[in-house]
Formats: sequence, structure tokens, C-alpha cells
Amino acid sequence: MNSGTGASPLRRDARRNVERITAAAVEAFAERGLDCPLEEIARRAGVSPGTVYNRFGGREALIDTVVPELAAVKLEGAVESARRGHDSWERFRRYVEAVSELMASDPALSDVVTRRHDDSPRLRAVCAESFGHAHALLQDAQRAGSLRADFRPEDLSLLFDSVAALARSSPSTWRRLLVFLLDGLRARAADP
Repeated sequence: MNSGTGASPLRRDARRNVERITAAAVEAFAERGLDCPLEEIARRAGVSPGTVYNRFGGREALIDTVVPELAAVKLEGAVESARRGHDSWERFRRYVEAVSELMASDPALSDVVTRRHDDSPRLRAVCAESFGHAHALLQDAQRAGSLRADFRPEDLSLLFDSVAALARSSPSTWRRLLVFLLDGLRARAADP
């Protein structure tokens, strides 16, 4: 892969192609998710599919170049939203709602959170950092007695998978599901 960061600098036209491919990938991934055909990205960038492969080496390398920073910024925004909560339950709830909103509005971020492209080391690191914050929020809410004690970190992944699937198939109803799920996660709603 020669994306312009190696030892030899790219020619001006090659650098322009990389910039156009990167911009087209950001746009296409946000609209269609990380499975957007590379041919579509090439068309939007005004280059041949071969240029995309030549500059990035394939889908995973393009994803790893384009998506991690964007995902990190958006997921950090969810963490920041959570930190504004006045108690541990509200912080947990705010994080879940913010990530769910991001997944519903951005197919690429939905693919990131649900780990549909887990071959990307940089995306794995971004997810691990965000889920580390989520795990801390989850534990704080359980210690405070507001989140049911049997809810585990892997259950959060199931919750996000459910929201993502519903957001794709029925965009107008995912919020309703999320309200029911969050209500059911309150400690007072737990069945022994």
C-alpha cells in the first residue's frame, strides 16, 4: 500500500487521487456503511477501481485509513455526553442513547460498533477504548444499585446489535425499542 505516508513522497496527481478517494470513502461509508462497493467509491472519487486498490490495497486498508479517526471522535462524543449525567444511571443511559443515535444516523459507525469489520486493528482499538468507558459506566451504575446486577458487558454488545438491526430495517422504531430495553435494565425491573 502506498498512501503517501511511506518513504517516497507521492506525485502531486497521486496525492490528489488519495485525497479524493479518502473524501469519497468518508462520504460513501457514512451513507451506505463499510460494505459500500469500492467501485462506488472509485466512481465518486473520479478514479478507476484499480487506483483505489493501488493506493490502498483493498477494503480493509481503506477502512483502516479513513474510519478510525472519525469513529474515535464520534464515540468520544458519546462518552462526553455520558459524563454530563448527574448520576451513574443517567451516565450509563446517556452513553447507550448517544451510541445508538450515532449508529442509527451513520451506517459506517453502526458497522464499527457492531464490529462487522473486525479485521481493522485501528478500529478494534477505537472500539476497545469506547467499550472500556462503557464498562466503567456499567459498573458504576451497578454499584449504585440502579442497573440490574446480572447485566454483563457482552450484553451491551447484544443491545447495540439489536438497535443497529432495527435501525437498518425500521428506522422509525429503534428509539421505542431502546426505551423498552433501558427500562428493563433498571435494577428495580429485574426479576430474581
